[in-house]
Amino acid sequence: MGLEGNRMQLVIITGMSGAGKTVAVQSFEDLGFFCVDNLPPTLLPKFLELMKDANNKMNKVALVMDLRGREFFDDLFKALDELDKSSWLTPTILFLDADDSVLVRRYKETRRSHPLSPSGPPLEGIKQERKILEELKGRAQIIYNTSNLKPRELREKITTEFSANKQSVFTVNVMSFGFKNGIPIDCDLVFDVRFLPNPFYIEHMRPKTGLDKDVYDYVLKWNETHKFLEKLTDLLAFMLPHYKREGKSQLVIGIGCTGGQHRSVALAEYIGHYFERDYNTKISHRDIKGREEKAQ
Repeated sequence: MGLEGNRMQLVIITGMSGAGKTVAVQSFEDLGFFCVDNLPPTLLPKFLELMKDANNKMNKVALVMDLRGREFFDDLFKALDELDKSSWLTPTILFLDADDSVLVRRYKETRRSHPLSPSGPPLEGIKQERKILEELKGRAQIIYNTSNLKPRELREKITTEFSANKQSVFTVNVMSFGFKNGIPIDCDLVFDVRFLPNPFYIEHMRPKTGLDKDVYDYVLKWNETHKFLEKLTDLLAFMLPHYKREGKSQLVIGIGCTGGQHRSVALAEYIGHYFERDYNTKISHRDIKGREEKAQ
């Protein structure tokens, strides 16, 4: 997300405690951002005045705001509303998340207590924090789930996203998954395709995936599949420009079937390729990843 003309760039780093905000702010420092850790949200308007008066000496700023300043947290939403109206600033909210089980493990490894549960189990505080941050997560333009990211990989994602020579690109990520393994936490939209005929019950197709032509053709040959895709692509064609206009850098669309091997894979491939002429699209298959890696 490079600077747009002479507009200053402000990144607000927030999210779940233990999800990687320390690594994130260090990454922004390496990119030449002026960084402030744990800025109370109530001070954000004053800080913006300093940015505006700094004569371009603070044209790239990253601020960490989290529950350490929770007594001022309600002020953040008022400040964000004002940010959206500014003509001299390009604001971005980066929300870092991770699965509850991963956050619990990280707290146990570091022997730290959760700020919302200083004398109780970490999971209790994590659940409270997730509820408090729900609205803020909904306003974020970028969400990273760091459950399976090493610190180096998180730095690489931030560097790729926020390098000065990078132009802002709206990316549509289409992900297949299996409901039996849980819904991906970073999906913005989820569609359940378990109502479609299942190739799993065709013996020679069972060990294959929706990436195989015969499985793909089987999934797409049914009238209910055609009707579903007609309605879904029409819905997404309406929604995607509005998400892009709202400033999101990416939208994650989850397509789920029972095991994440056949129906969801085939339809994720179809939808991803359907929109690739108009958008930067990426297709991933969460629950056949291990199988693909072994085959390579």
